[in-house]
Formats: sequence, structure tokens, C-alpha cells
Amino acid sequence: MKKLCLILVVMLAIGITSYEADDTTCRTIADGGILDVANNPITLGYDDFGYNYQAHIFNGRYCDYDRVEGGDYCDVDLVMKWSDTWLSNKDCNWDGKLDRGYSCDPTQQDYSSACEGAWLTNHQSGKVEVDGKLRKWTYFVKIVMVPEGATNDGENWFTVDNILIGEMIWGAYAVIQRVSNDPSLGEHGVVFKSPVGPGFGKF
Repeated sequence: MKKLCLILVVMLAIGITSYEADDTTCRTIADGGILDVANNPITLGYDDFGYNYQAHIFNGRYCDYDRVEGGDYCDVDLVMKWSDTWLSNKDCNWDGKLDRGYSCDPTQQDYSSACEGAWLTNHQSGKVEVDGKLRKWTYFVKIVMVPEGATNDGENWFTVDNILIGEMIWGAYAVIQRVSNDPSLGEHGVVFKSPVGPGFGKF
């Protein structure tokens, strides 16, 4: 089974409002006024696509991660989890969007998750035919923002001490762990584990 490429998670909470900035408090999902890409209010709990922004989780079909009806790989289940730095459940600059990388960019000029402490996990599962029978496959990956001072060779990120962190993805991020159980590929268990360590606390 050919693995699906890692998705650039578009945990869409993009909308434009005319709210004034307030440095003393943050708007929460429960407060209301935070909008998604289609200018629909983001609410507590799971939405129709599988996002629970308050809990930092998506649990649904692969084809629904972009919050658009239809698409490819609807037979693949996807669970994503992310850190508050990657995508917060608050709007602290009162622009009507959930914050990304707020500690690095409080004004959210770039609306970028590229900030120390940003991480994402991606867990896919489905079924593949092997010898005429449907067998389950699973695929799990951890992605982190690389630490300050990291360098790359165009394919992989390395620490300041030249220890491999992991494969480059989306420019400033690295894959620190891959786990695949796929009977069609003969894969069973850890495919890659960063020599720095697979724990988020390392980064």
C-alpha cells in the first residue's frame, strides 16, 4: 500500500473581523467570535468535519481534513493532534482567528506555526488487500519545529552538534518518528526514530 503523503494540516480557522486588539485578555472558543475559513463560528466539541479545536484534535476521514466536502482517501481514517503553539484554542490578538505560534509572533502577521514548541502527530489507518483478503494498515508520524541553531543539508535537519533530528518537511519542521504497520509492504513497527529522541520534550 503506497502511503499517503503527509498532509500540511490546514486546521482552518481563518476569518477576518473588525475586532480591536486587547493585550489583557484572550478570546476563547466558548466566548464566540472566532471564525473558520468559511466564516462559520468555531464552537466547542467536534464539528461536522471532525475537528475539535478546543481539545487540539481532529478525528475523522482523511478527505475531510481540509474542511471541504468530498475529496480523495475518504476510506482512510485520520487522527491528528497538535500543540497549542502549532494552533491555539484562543485568539489573543483579537483578529477573529485561532492563534498560531503566538509566543513568536503575537501580532500574527505571518500566521505561522513555526515557533519553538510547535508539534503535530498524524495517525492514519485503513485497509489494503493482501492475498485476496482485506488487512488493516496503520501509519503514525511525529513532526516538530526544529530547535534554534539547527542546520540542514536540504533533506534532513541536524542539531548544533550535528546529530540527525529527522527528515525535513514544510521547511522549518522535522519528522522525528515514523511507525508503519502495513502487511502489503512488509512493514511492522518503527520505521524511523530520531537519534535525538522521539519525545516532544527534546524539542
